[in-house]
Amino acid sequence: MSTDRIAIARILGEIADHLEFKGENPFRVRAFKNAARAVIHLPGGVEDALADGSLAAVRGIGPATLRIVTEFLETGRSRYLDELRSEIPPGLLDMMSIPGLGVTRVRTIHAKLGVDSVSGLEAAARSGALAALAGFGPKSAEKVLKGIRFIQGKRAFRLSHQAAQEAAVIGSSLARLPGVRRAVAAGEVRRCAEVVGELTFVLESGDGSAAAVFQGVRRFPGIEGGTAAADWEMAFQTPSGLSLRILVAPATRFGAALVRGTGSEAHLRLLAEEGAGRGVRLDGITLLRGNDPVDTLEEADVYRELGLAEIPPELREGLDEVERARAGTLPILVERGDLRGLLHCHSTWSDGTAGIAELAEACRKAGYEYLGLTDHSQAAAYAGGLRAEDLPRQWEEIDRVNATSSGVRVLKGIESDILSEGRLDYDDATLGRFEFVMGSVHSRLGLGAEEMTARLLRALDHPSLTLLGHPTGRLLLAREAYALDLDRIFARAAERGVGLEINGDPHRLDLDWRLVRQAREAGVPIAIGADAHSIEGFGYADHALTMARKAGLTAAEVLNTRSAAEFLAFAGAPT
Repeated sequence: MSTDRIAIARILGEIADHLEFKGENPFRVRAFKNAARAVIHLPGGVEDALADGSLAAVRGIGPATLRIVTEFLETGRSRYLDELRSEIPPGLLDMMSIPGLGVTRVRTIHAKLGVDSVSGLEAAARSGALAALAGFGPKSAEKVLKGIRFIQGKRAFRLSHQAAQEAAVIGSSLARLPGVRRAVAAGEVRRCAEVVGELTFVLESGDGSAAAVFQGVRRFPGIEGGTAAADWEMAFQTPSGLSLRILVAPATRFGAALVRGTGSEAHLRLLAEEGAGRGVRLDGITLLRGNDPVDTLEEADVYRELGLAEIPPELREGLDEVERARAGTLPILVERGDLRGLLHCHSTWSDGTAGIAELAEACRKAGYEYLGLTDHSQAAAYAGGLRAEDLPRQWEEIDRVNATSSGVRVLKGIESDILSEGRLDYDDATLGRFEFVMGSVHSRLGLGAEEMTARLLRALDHPSLTLLGHPTGRLLLAREAYALDLDRIFARAAERGVGLEINGDPHRLDLDWRLVRQAREAGVPIAIGADAHSIEGFGYADHALTMARKAGLTAAEVLNTRSAAEFLAFAGAPT
């Protein structure tokens, strides 16, 4: 089963964590981490790759890791990992996941205070014992408490792209179970939630029996649990530790099951309210009209019985989607084919991995008409930011690429750092020569709300600013957004005609889709940004697109659905 990839990668990664804590050779630690990555990216099942000998040839898989993989496939466990677990309390590894606590600091805390769990660490931080420890102090103790609160709230979640990858692996295994005709990833993955706490699948069973399907799931490597919520629903845990919910329905109930498995609780409540006036209700995975079951081969059958237009999965969050479906005013959501320009892209001139000509050709092949190049500005020296004297040479290269390539135009942009006082990096004359300017905050993220708001308001007032990049600075499951008065930011952006970016880096997805709705209501233009540092990073635009769809944006409401000329006119580019 392809679920073995996730289970084995989890074991190899945990071994690496144990070895790192023990102070083993860094090269050995890295070898296990590399092996975990190699396994998770295998194109097929690990068992097949082991059998035909191709696994041994995979870069990153050595004799030691190969033995561990073989043992797991034969026994379902790793004796080496069991030994490591017996040597190191598991709580110490949990402590290492707290922001600001690395191996060295956790070792010190364990040695000096005898703390070997997150709960013990929290008690030490609250009692003052941690602050009294040499090298820590009250501020460090407070940061530790904040970090504990953060990981406790986020531990059970995965980033959207990670959850989608895991769902694809598990879904392919589910689809091959005897009697399963189709398997659809539903729930938060299908709704394109930016973080996912549970994987949900809806399976169509040929004979309508769920018991045999659930028994097959129990045999998947690394799958744990098996708690029945109903005859047709069971809860498990994936090899990575994520909650897994599976609904099984016959063909005549599949549409109702998929509606139930996809919608948020708030969306399902709205559907229940809508159906009450029509004598229609969703009872488990069965749609009833009065007391009579209604066949629902597809989701559209459910919504039609409720008198509603079918609602796109991304919108099923329990906001205004049911009201709009009733009124016939659901938006025609922006699609990938609507995007004409790829914005926010870095080349080898700063910290990207591809040259301008290579990026332009890849952009053309991806179906874009223009590429908005935004290498880092000089303040971002850590990212190879361009000095002012570098710019003419970069622009000459862009001109050469534009003169010799066909089908795509490279725009002369920059990701200019918004400095601490709100000034944009480079002088005004230099900024005025770019075709567009994206301003982003990369430093001093801990400013208070008033200072940070004033900083961004000043940047928004700059006549050369076109877009505000990753506007709130959040890193999902890692860093909260910085404090801001967003009402004032949105009002100023609308007044100055500055667009806000939905940054497609799956660790950011910033602006949050809920805030995109708010910004749109304030009249703020919205751009989809890839934040691509490689050609592979072009795919980040798709992540941003899903956030735009969740916000209910149409093609007309996204800046880079415009032509290059129209986008540059918006930017007020020099002619």
